Amino acid sequence: MQFLMAKFFQSKALQSKFLMGAVLTSALFSPFISATPTQLHSYQAEYDILRQGERHGSAFRRLNVSEQGCELSYKSDIKWMIFNDKRSEHAEFYCANGDIKPLSYVMERTGTGPDRKYTLNFNHDKKQVMSNRSKYPLEINWETGVQDLMTYQAKMRLDLMAGKKVFDYPIVDKKGKARHYRFEILGTETITLPFGNVETIKAKRVYNNDKRQALAWFAPSMDYLLVRMWKGEKGVEQFDVQLKSYEVIK
Repeated sequence: MQFLMAKFFQSKALQSKFLMGAVLTSALFSPFISATPTQLHSYQAEYDILRQGERHGSAFRRLNVSEQGCELSYKSDIKWMIFNDKRSEHAEFYCANGDIKPLSYVMERTGTGPDRKYTLNFNHDKKQVMSNRSKYPLEINWETGVQDLMTYQAKMRLDLMAGKKVFDYPIVDKKGKARHYRFEILGTETITLPFGNVETIKAKRVYNNDKRQALAWFAPSMDYLLVRMWKGEKGVEQFDVQLKSYEVIK
């Protein structure tokens, strides 16, 4: 996110790392679907992207639910002086009977620095993942419950509804690397957003070291929609994403 340039960018390497990593979609959380077919709702949500209280961009998400499956789309647009970062993600996944299975994932990024495009396709019968960066299936250990960078949060939502406090998900990230994302619940909190005051469940991502910090707030009254996400590194805030509007689409 470009608005960190003044104080946070101290080297080209750090600038590149931030521009590629500090965006709502891939970093941590996404809004997600409901637990059963009768609870699934198509929706759209808009977020403000801030740092130290100043707005520097926006993000938009839309979930479409049909009998054929689910589609979750995301777009973000961040600007700071001459720097800009635009991203989009699109995930298609199976979402019936409380089961979450990724089918395809596409991420595109343009702006300051190199443009990027990543695609993944999941074959659950063969337990394989294809990437646009390889002619052959990825050499990964297929794990039960594998997710992509968007669908793992659908599974996390189901687990929140079930009352779980600790979460561990096998992930295939946009570059085709197998990873584990781990989270734990910190408690409940009422927060003030551009959307208004919201009662939330607060969670944090568990890293292998204490250099990075990530917090997320989910609203039970909105079917556990992600309403805020904060990320920092070495005690320095990178960004704060806050819900601005939310609409259930009928």
